[in-house]
Amino acid sequence: MKKLVRPLHDRMFAGVLSGIAKYVQMDATVVRLIFIGLLLITGVMPFALLYVLAIFVIPNEEIHT
Repeated sequence: MKKLVRPLHDRMFAGVLSGIAKYVQMDATVVRLIFIGLLLITGVMPFALLYVLAIFVIPNEEIHT
């Protein structure tokens, strides 16, 4: 079962978009570009708010030792 998590290694800011990219099996750069496009088209606020909420909702990846 796939789990949506924020990875610890492939982060630009908080790892939200990288985690989404890994979950949907896409390149993280493509997901980031799509997000920036949607951010600019919608007037920043809706997607910026969703991103901040996702930081608190999506858990960090667990460290396996």
